[in-house]
Amino acid sequence: MDWTPWGELSPTFRLDARVLRELLDGGQAFRWYETDGVWTGVWDSWLVRLRLNAAHCLEWSGPNDVGQSTACALKDYLALGEDWELAVDNMPWRSDPVLARLMEQWRGLRILRQPLEETLLTFLCSSTKQIPQIKQICTDLAQVFGSPLHEGVNRLPNWEQLYAATEDDLRACRLGYRARYIKGTAQHLAQHPGWLDDLEQLPYPEARAKLMALPGVGGKIADCVLLFGARRLEAFPVDTWILKAMSRQYALSGWSHEQIAHFGRVHFGAGAGLAQQYIFAGERSR
Repeated sequence: MDWTPWGELSPTFRLDARVLRELLDGGQAFRWYETDGVWTGVWDSWLVRLRLNAAHCLEWSGPNDVGQSTACALKDYLALGEDWELAVDNMPWRSDPVLARLMEQWRGLRILRQPLEETLLTFLCSSTKQIPQIKQICTDLAQVFGSPLHEGVNRLPNWEQLYAATEDDLRACRLGYRARYIKGTAQHLAQHPGWLDDLEQLPYPEARAKLMALPGVGGKIADCVLLFGARRLEAFPVDTWILKAMSRQYALSGWSHEQIAHFGRVHFGAGAGLAQQYIFAGERSR
């Protein structure tokens, strides 16, 4: 495949290699792979390569046939137009030394702007799976059911393509019991066109409850979909890492997932989801 020459994405967006790895391979997205410092990723109809230069700025390269449009899509995906400084400033780091320390350690971390339908699919694949396993499932689904994107690379299947698949075919992609959830969700979305369209506008409790009506979607998956796919920064997903961190750092031992999620939304406010990413990164790095 022919790639465009490397070009700098933004002279003002700087981060170190550890933060870049957490951003692309820390559980937000599952179609990024790194080789010798170069990250290759796929989302929606885009394929791109990323690397850091000596000044810690991101450089990008895309397939020759798409050119500069890739840079625009990549800037949107990385949310470079978002006012993250304001989001960070509005969090309670002045009175929360734990958060203040993590924000300093993971400077530049942010929330990717992923396609909603893809995000729902990938997190339905994530139940009780670790990141490498989820990435392999996504690769299998793309290869078996997805449409060709570029030479040797397929995009993830859409929900219509998944609706046409049998549950046994889905199970063959290492999904196990998750296959019936994906098949059931595909059927629901096929019967209710546009069902996901209002998730970005609904009040958070209604959006969360709506997602939890889908097969296999509990509170954690619903919050991940809202945070990573619907740009709902008030969502505070709670998994094993967050459970451990909140118990150790905030003395919430014995609290349930739902209680901790509620605490996170109240304590961290409108930027709870961004705070969750700092806490998640810090706990995993231990």
